[in-house]
Amino acid sequence: MIFLRQILRTTFTKHTKNKTMKKITIILALVLTVSTTFAFTGGETVNSQVLNAFNTEFHASDATWAITKDFYKVSFTMNAQQFVAYYNKSGEFMAVVRNICSVQLPTNLKRNVKKLMNNSWIADLFEITNLDETSWYVTLETADSKLVLKSDNGGKWTVFQRIEK
Repeated sequence: MIFLRQILRTTFTKHTKNKTMKKITIILALVLTVSTTFAFTGGETVNSQVLNAFNTEFHASDATWAITKDFYKVSFTMNAQQFVAYYNKSGEFMAVVRNICSVQLPTNLKRNVKKLMNNSWIADLFEITNLDETSWYVTLETADSKLVLKSDNGGKWTVFQRIEK
């Protein structure tokens, strides 16, 4: 009987210590999360106009905010896809950006970029949508250079930037 009491007491003590350690770990994780969030925002919080505009526009999850001098940036998940939206300090929507794959390009842009590729590959492809238009940017890369092309509203690709490696 004494042996059973010792086992129960030891088990209870270990279980209680584990619970206490779990609580301490959770509290430390929360403090670290909150402090790093404020470290990146300089103590500034997202204003309610911006939050309301975002929540009205997007039904998102996993929203992560960054605050700069001129705008708010929110990275989030919606329909299992990653997005980044930008709002000005007044809470007005500026643009939303999402990485896409080439099959998500409009047909004419997809066909035209294939003609321009030569011996290059697509290193980056994303879509930017604001209130007035949608633009696509594609980076075609070779061993020696990068070529960034832009298309506004599905028009022809234009050279946005050339980079020699």
